Amino acid sequence: MTDSETSMTESPARPGALHELRDPRSRKGFLRLGGAGLAGALAMTLAACGSSEEGGGGGEAAAKPKLTTEPEPDPGIRPFGEGDLGIANYALTLEYVESDFYERAVEGGLLRGEALELAKVFGEQEATHVTALRKLIEGAGGTPVERPRTRFEFEDEKSLLMMAATVEDLGAAAYLGQAARIESKEILAAALSIHSVEARHAAVLREVTGAEPAPRAFSEPADAATVLETVKPFIVS
Repeated sequence: MTDSETSMTESPARPGALHELRDPRSRKGFLRLGGAGLAGALAMTLAACGSSEEGGGGGEAAAKPKLTTEPEPDPGIRPFGEGDLGIANYALTLEYVESDFYERAVEGGLLRGEALELAKVFGEQEATHVTALRKLIEGAGGTPVERPRTRFEFEDEKSLLMMAATVEDLGAAAYLGQAARIESKEILAAALSIHSVEARHAAVLREVTGAEPAPRAFSEPADAATVLETVKPFIVS
């Protein structure tokens, strides 16, 4: 896997974007970023934080619960760079893999009908994620990681779709695993927006293969080491 060429300097530890977004003044500034995707991501963030501006009977402390700890850096991110740009390049690597997966799936000739149409749509969306993350990284002064060479072996339509569901589940877990570590509200918004799409992809693919679309009440996060070990068979270099 190609390491990021971005040279990053460590910044002093400070609360992440999930923490900052609890402040009403911060939320108003973030809303000005505009776009349905950002607004949706903001709503998800506020729900995850348990933030509320309604007074209620619990007083100020109850209305604004505080994080008791800040997450430690994920050592699996280090090959991609430091801080938010490292996380963004890690996400970009996963999006490269997903985009390539669907491109090969569409070209492979195993899919027909609805399954083929789903692969085309999902592939276009993954390619859009790649473009968006590259622009985000460049806009933040970073250098996007290079696209790795990938390989996928498909036996039949069902195994391909099951593999697709696994890949999408993994992508959603990867974003969830890094969300609390992200300091930039712009990068957090992009991550949460993409995460929700990955989860939808996985649910649809599970249903197509006859599995339970939403088997758990809560999604499970995954650290970078777990995610990278899982996608390792798909990456040649």
